[in-house]
Amino acid sequence: MMRERVFTILSGLFLLSAAVLLWWNNLTAAFVTATLGIVAWFLSLRAQTRARVAAESPIERDEDIED
Repeated sequence: MMRERVFTILSGLFLLSAAVLLWWNNLTAAFVTATLGIVAWFLSLRAQTRARVAAESPIERDEDIED
């Protein structure tokens, strides 16, 4: 849970700083920080998905595969 929250906060900070850099007309730095924000958001999504999969019991996953 903590890992997802850290990546979510980090992505928000990156996107906020990208907006400020865009406002200052520093397009290259804005693009780089926005890209880092998107990457952090995807890492947050990945961590959430891994936590959901780990929460499932192995028996439930085996039953889903057999269907």
